[in-house]
Amino acid sequence: MEDGTLVSSLRNLTELLQKHYGKKVIVLIDEYDVPLAKASESGYYDEMIKLIRGMFHQALKTNPNLEFAVLTGCLRVSKESIFTGLNNPKMYTLLDARCDEQFGFTDDEVQEMLAYYDLGEYYDITKEWYDGYKIGRANVYNPWDVINWCDQLLTDTNKVPKSYWANSSGNEEVQRFIQKMGNGVTKTQIERLISGEIVQKKIEEQLTYDTMYDSVENMWSLLYATGYLTQSEAPVGNMVRLTIPNTEVRSIFRDFVLKLFEKKIAQDGVTVSAFCEALKSGNAPEMERLFTALMKNTISVRDTAVRKEFKESFYHGLILGILGFKDGWSVDSNRESGDGYYDIAVEIEDEEIGIVIEVKYAEKAQFEQECTKALRQINDNDHTAELKEDGMRTLLKYGVACYKSQCKVVVEREEYDSD
Repeated sequence: MEDGTLVSSLRNLTELLQKHYGKKVIVLIDEYDVPLAKASESGYYDEMIKLIRGMFHQALKTNPNLEFAVLTGCLRVSKESIFTGLNNPKMYTLLDARCDEQFGFTDDEVQEMLAYYDLGEYYDITKEWYDGYKIGRANVYNPWDVINWCDQLLTDTNKVPKSYWANSSGNEEVQRFIQKMGNGVTKTQIERLISGEIVQKKIEEQLTYDTMYDSVENMWSLLYATGYLTQSEAPVGNMVRLTIPNTEVRSIFRDFVLKLFEKKIAQDGVTVSAFCEALKSGNAPEMERLFTALMKNTISVRDTAVRKEFKESFYHGLILGILGFKDGWSVDSNRESGDGYYDIAVEIEDEEIGIVIEVKYAEKAQFEQECTKALRQINDNDHTAELKEDGMRTLLKYGVACYKSQCKVVVEREEYDSD
């Protein structure tokens, strides 16, 4: 289709509909800025600007068949001049109190939905995972998540929450942002956000797709506009106090940090090999030294109000990321053994060595206390039962306590005769 035909096609469609139904047409355009984003990534940005400008001019300006139009998108792109000539379109943004409740589900609406499907007992976990967006004067939930979560629960009430929204997008914004955190200040700010704290930033509501990735400071505005961050209170001018809205988005940040960590340690085979050798031999002090060195290359979790389980799962993920590069070892996570579930178990079959690792977060750097608790948990719940059944003769039980980029490791060795 020629550009001229494409530009005029939307206006022609409104004309046909008006003639057929005898009424003016309402035009709804969702994610109007996505073509600009794709064009910027693929190198035909200027051409796409020209195309969209012509289409909007034809369909939305002085169109006698048009009642009104509603356009939605992540970014205000008035600087792009795609709205040139339009008669003062009204903009409703995340900082605007107008239409604030229309950006998501309110708490009353979510409670009503859960009650309708007899799922009221899941209110607290629904709120923890999918609420937290402050828009204008309203506090709202992510509607896509709530709908999918209810649908899953109607099929299986044993389901656990997950990131439905993340699966519907590529999370390129988070990836690019974390990859660009080239200075210690930005790294510290990401740590604060993941830990549930607040950072204050200037929000630019009129970004351009061809320049938004030029500066890390622009990325704060993009993360806010795309829903990865939200305001914690009413802004002062364009200065906004930003926070991660809920457990779902915090998990997205955490998972990408873990992936980035895996990429970094893949380039450090010597340290990874030495860590695994120390783990196999029961050398707890060397494990401490090496794991601390590896953690310096990633983001840590601060001692804040975020649930302890989240912090422990973060460090749990770091250890799994290291062990994932060891060939010939069988590594399992969160499986049942004895009474309950262990964090990590390793079987080295050719040497008949079995390893159980329990990871704890040492609040206020209480390393010894948490390591003792971890070993007690392994022993009290008999987490080596499966390893014994599989014929492992040497059993190593590790208690690992982490705090920021520090750790403490203790080990108990047990020689077991499988005969």
